[in-house]
Amino acid sequence: MDTNILLENGTNELEVLEFSLGDFSYGINVAKIREIIQYQQVTPVPNSHPSIEGIFMPRDTMITAIDLKNCLGRGESEPGGMFIITNFNKLNIAFHVENVLGIHRVFWTEIVKPEGPIASLEDSIITGIVKKDGKLIIILDFERIVSDINPETGLKMSDIESLGERDKSSVPILIAEDSPLLNKLIVDCLKKAGYVNLIHTENGQKAYDVICQCKNEGTLKDHVRCIITDIEMPEMDGHRLTKLVKEDEATANIPVIIFSSLVNDDMKRKGEELGADAQLSKPEIGNLVKIIDELVEKYHLED
Repeated sequence: MDTNILLENGTNELEVLEFSLGDFSYGINVAKIREIIQYQQVTPVPNSHPSIEGIFMPRDTMITAIDLKNCLGRGESEPGGMFIITNFNKLNIAFHVENVLGIHRVFWTEIVKPEGPIASLEDSIITGIVKKDGKLIIILDFERIVSDINPETGLKMSDIESLGERDKSSVPILIAEDSPLLNKLIVDCLKKAGYVNLIHTENGQKAYDVICQCKNEGTLKDHVRCIITDIEMPEMDGHRLTKLVKEDEATANIPVIIFSSLVNDDMKRKGEELGADAQLSKPEIGNLVKIIDELVEKYHLED
């Protein structure tokens, strides 16, 4: 299956690969996928997490296989089906699914953020729901799934603590991150690093609304001197947000940092074309602070 459909930059679109487990359909952003292969035998790893089926090495690259059915609390998968091999946060992971059904091109505005009981917890693994051909496709938070299995793959507060004692900074920073857990972790890490003047929003659209309001009120310098954005977000993604900021004379000089699990070579090229000032993957919270420090000094953001 072709997972290399090209999208124009900043159009607020994505491709969702639909796959099934039992009678239900789930989705993953195609940008996370390296390839899709038939299930193959794996080598079990002693004392590993119950959702880890084992490891295998296609083309001399070691890949961890995760039983997605087990992650969702629906028992264990039988041999067979497909492996969706992904790459995000610099990790190669194969997710065991039953069937791969196809690819849908959708706008982020079509993806509905979960509400009510399914979204009430910070540890929800549902990032959004999209309706296609009369059925609901649940888009899963694969970063959260991997982080739950191995917390070392997530943000590390120790990276901030290693920076030592730091002065407080009044630089106003706007954050766009749809995961409630990661939003809170990023805010906590930045505050610990001395950046205390923060506005955090749940997606690119909400962040852009803040920018537009400040622009209309003439208060951009007071509230938005630097922007940190995820890429994958309902309503408006980070690439679209970057494009809108950099194409507007009133905001083009505001540094934009893309902080996402999807930062790979292809995504970096897209971000550069859109004018992003820096791009790094989500585990690198210590580097995020260093990048902000450099931008503060380079652009005199505290003036």
